[in-house]
Amino acid sequence: MIFILLIFHSVQPAPATLCTSRVFCQGPLLHTVQMARIFPDSKTFVDLKMIHDEKTTLRNFRRFLNTNQQKPNKTQTKKFVSENFQKHSEFENWVPPDFTPSPEILSHITDNEIRNFTTNLVKIWPQLARKVRPEVLKSSQLYTIIPVKNGFIVPGGRFREFYYWDTYWIVEGLLLCEMYTTVRGILDNFVFMVKKYGFVPNGSRIYYLNRSQPPLLTLMVASYITATNDIQWLNQNIKFLDLELHFFLKNRLTHVVKNGTKYHLAHYVSHFGTPRPESYFEDMTTASSLPNHEKRTILFESLNSAAESGWDFSSRWIVDQYGGTNANLADIHTSRIIPVDLNAFLCQAFLKLGKLYSLLGNEERSGYWMEKGDDWRKNIEAVFYHKEDGIWYDWDNVMGKPRRLFYLSNFVPLWAGVYNLDKAEEVGHKAAGYLVTQGVLDFDGGLPTSLTPSGEQWDYPNAWPPLQAMVIFGLDQSRDPKAQKIAEALAQKWLHSNLECFYQTQKMFEKYDVQHFGESGNGGEYTVQSGFGWTNGVLFQLINRYYTKKKR
Repeated sequence: MIFILLIFHSVQPAPATLCTSRVFCQGPLLHTVQMARIFPDSKTFVDLKMIHDEKTTLRNFRRFLNTNQQKPNKTQTKKFVSENFQKHSEFENWVPPDFTPSPEILSHITDNEIRNFTTNLVKIWPQLARKVRPEVLKSSQLYTIIPVKNGFIVPGGRFREFYYWDTYWIVEGLLLCEMYTTVRGILDNFVFMVKKYGFVPNGSRIYYLNRSQPPLLTLMVASYITATNDIQWLNQNIKFLDLELHFFLKNRLTHVVKNGTKYHLAHYVSHFGTPRPESYFEDMTTASSLPNHEKRTILFESLNSAAESGWDFSSRWIVDQYGGTNANLADIHTSRIIPVDLNAFLCQAFLKLGKLYSLLGNEERSGYWMEKGDDWRKNIEAVFYHKEDGIWYDWDNVMGKPRRLFYLSNFVPLWAGVYNLDKAEEVGHKAAGYLVTQGVLDFDGGLPTSLTPSGEQWDYPNAWPPLQAMVIFGLDQSRDPKAQKIAEALAQKWLHSNLECFYQTQKMFEKYDVQHFGESGNGGEYTVQSGFGWTNGVLFQLINRYYTKKKR
């Protein structure tokens, strides 16, 4: 049986838009500056402001090359950059108008220590709040920032713009702090992106236009509507949720054959065959061992595709000649892996969108999306679910078999509720048993992302907040007593480890180390970042579920 998953709608998506800037996205100027390594972080250069327009900047660059016999050194390159670019704050420090230091959730927390910690978390929101300056809106061609009119919450650290999937957990935290106006503005920013580009890019920079991220916009909207019942906003904007999902259906599908049956499912794929501008030097270094241009192009596409997954980088995308992970980042093959989490995110979005259409009385569109979600759920069970192990696995589309490896992404269908809910307790019980058999419940600092110590940041020993949340809430929602008991223990461990780290450092981090209670994570291509938007959002969810007398 073949499932053809295409949709037709009056609003048609724009093609995936690649950044065409010859300064910040591709070309000899970018190559020269980034390979001179005048900044320790490649992102620093592509976040600068051009002093002149692009045409003048490129003319100055050609003159610079000629003056230096086409081979400028690091000092000369640094001088060129200082004469043509400058650091400039694109954002205002903006206090959201609906921010309050004492949201109602604080009065429902029964534990004094947790209440004090939550009070500190609330105070972080204004520190992460940003709004694009008016002069940037007027002269946006000089910047890489994609200008939006409404304020937003950034992750923190080097991540000074807003990001796609980070924002889902940020939104959940903001809603629990009753910051409904801020959330509506954030959603309006995302709708603007869909209107302009036909999809939501990885983040709000032009150099992110070569890829998206896990599709959680519909879920954000569903949470906002549940909290506010803002049917007017939904009625005005629901067609853009349709449009965004259409982008994935049109641009991210491939076919899978299992037991003679052909299925259409989604994978992460970017056709941007050059280094990521914000990690240019790092990508060129990874490619340095490859013998020819063709292999490097394939590598760059895989690196961009992995960045689209949000898991940049992980052994999850690295494949050796036997289908295992005994290789390095030069052996990344993202698009051959059919990821269980992406397909669960999409299935969840289809079902949520069907319910949102039903709220508006549009039963035709509701039925369309509910049917699509139903079909996709069956495909997820058929392709990804491993009955013997009681868990879902990614599918290796070259080897034609599941990757029976431990990753927390294996639990995303449980969290998303995209399985036969009549068997919720049984499925939850088996998923809890899988955690036990994998031996991951005894780590002091949470659940490891994987059991592979690759040195990449989305691997052991790092623990990431959104993955903890998806496992915990997936187990909890299954209603199986064993699964719920494990979920509560994991929630308590995670919260107290985060709390300990905050007391020691006065910071919240993007990731933590499972080996050591109360310590931040490490590894990957940049140092661990503090802030941190999704960390805080996840904690609000866990505190609301496990530490309040009034469950909301």
